[in-house]
Amino acid sequence: MPRNVFVTGGATGIGQAVVRAFLDSGDRVTLCYRSSQPPEDLLQHERVAAIKLDVTSSAEIDAAFAESEERFGPVAVLVVNAGATADGLMLRMSDNAWNTTIETNLTASFHLTKRATATMVRQRYGRIILVSSVVAFTGSAGQVNYAASKAGMVGLARSLARELATRSITVNVVAPGAVATEMVLSLPDARQAAIAKETPMGRIAEAKEIASAIAFLGSDSASFITGAVLAVDGGLSMGL
Repeated sequence: MPRNVFVTGGATGIGQAVVRAFLDSGDRVTLCYRSSQPPEDLLQHERVAAIKLDVTSSAEIDAAFAESEERFGPVAVLVVNAGATADGLMLRMSDNAWNTTIETNLTASFHLTKRATATMVRQRYGRIILVSSVVAFTGSAGQVNYAASKAGMVGLARSLARELATRSITVNVVAPGAVATEMVLSLPDARQAAIAKETPMGRIAEAKEIASAIAFLGSDSASFITGAVLAVDGGLSMGL
């Protein structure tokens, strides 16, 4: 039976690949986006509900869930993928750069998972996947705000996994390394080459490789996996 899969940041990059992966599995998908317009084929897809959403607004989150549930029924799978960066060395980082990144990446994760679990608990079923980053474990100069927000998502997920396990709700984290998205591909060729060289597998990931891991954790095949952090980073964080 098709499930309602709620994906934030679903218009581009990893999020769009996630939307397509769940559609391929026969599910219905609520594709949430903020600024980038989703591609036309997804906007016209009969099993896609495209909703514009600012994840920093709890009121907009509530409204998006209500619209999603009216269209496709209870949300069974939540993928928290939308995120923000505001890079800079800590000594020069503004309060706004810190607050915006934490609010978009971590506080939004709290509001999204809280809203989703309200329904999942009643259904006694749910899959929650938070998209973190290898940076949560390796650190990254110039990204103290981003790394802190992504590390916080791991603590949130593992605590929530303990709270919800007896209700057949799993909560897991996918931690990608560098992925061939617009942000990474816009870097100078020399920087892209350096990133690939730092990665044991010697290359940058494709978005669909991250999406495959997320789709697995959102499936019934992963029903006994909860509180896990799945690094999809070509071996970059092994041993951490």
